[in-house]
Amino acid sequence: MRGVGFFEFGGPEVLRVVDLPETHAGAGQVRIRVHAAAVNPTDTYTRKGSRAEAMRSIPPPYIVGMDIAGVIDEVGAGTRTDLAVGDKVMAMVVNSGSHGGYRESIVLSADAVVRAPANATLIEAATLPMNGLTARQSLDQLALRPGQTLAVTGAAGCYGGYVVQLAKADGLNVIADASPADAPLVRSLGADIVVPRGDDIAAQIRKVAPDGVDGLADGSFQSGLAVGAVRDGGGFASVRHWTGAERGITFHETWVRTYDHRADLLDRMRQQVEAGLVTLRVAATFPPEQASEAHRRLEAKGTRGRMVILF
Repeated sequence: MRGVGFFEFGGPEVLRVVDLPETHAGAGQVRIRVHAAAVNPTDTYTRKGSRAEAMRSIPPPYIVGMDIAGVIDEVGAGTRTDLAVGDKVMAMVVNSGSHGGYRESIVLSADAVVRAPANATLIEAATLPMNGLTARQSLDQLALRPGQTLAVTGAAGCYGGYVVQLAKADGLNVIADASPADAPLVRSLGADIVVPRGDDIAAQIRKVAPDGVDGLADGSFQSGLAVGAVRDGGGFASVRHWTGAERGITFHETWVRTYDHRADLLDRMRQQVEAGLVTLRVAATFPPEQASEAHRRLEAKGTRGRMVILF
């Protein structure tokens, strides 16, 4: 079985096609023939060594990838699930060692797997699980009520875009940042107000929300530059685990790995895709042999939507 992995940490050039042993589904598990695996920033950070110390005790090759879509080809004996062989599905993968999404076949717990949206291709479906669950977790942490106001930085990115759309579905008012080139995209995602992105993001948001916003989801890692936009006692969610201590603001560290096995939340997003409330965006596709190029393009920044590796 083919996968895409690396034997040493480094630049995109360390990625290569590798042979992996075949695996089978056990009790409580399903096996998925992977057709598409999305490429995410966390994949590039892991490849460069962000988790090197924790991983050195695990033999390579290391396989990254947290977003997959494919077709179930095996259900473990005794597994209680309404999924069946032949179903088109998607899932988030909590990768470790050679257990990652960049592979032709993967075994996952059945409670982490849901059907792919009926109105999407498997390539499109692969862009949702990890990014969507990360956005969902930030919103759950902030726990805003319908009618309250949320600010989103990095709104043109995958996480930010999903936050905007899921927040609108939750009944929130959304202020989002964007460059002039990205403003039409961010408006199309449903943002009520679009402000210029930049180091003065807090001041830009305060221009349209003088009392401050109730919560902020920081998709572009503005951290201390953005927190000034939040009202006293509001909430701040960071995917880079940045926290502060000021004005009674509650700081949340969004850590999507804790949303593993949340098929209930992922299936709700599947329904929102089918209802037209959530948009799936693909930037480009690559064969496994060109995975390094997908990483290069992502690290060059400016892509809108996800690169996807096809198996």
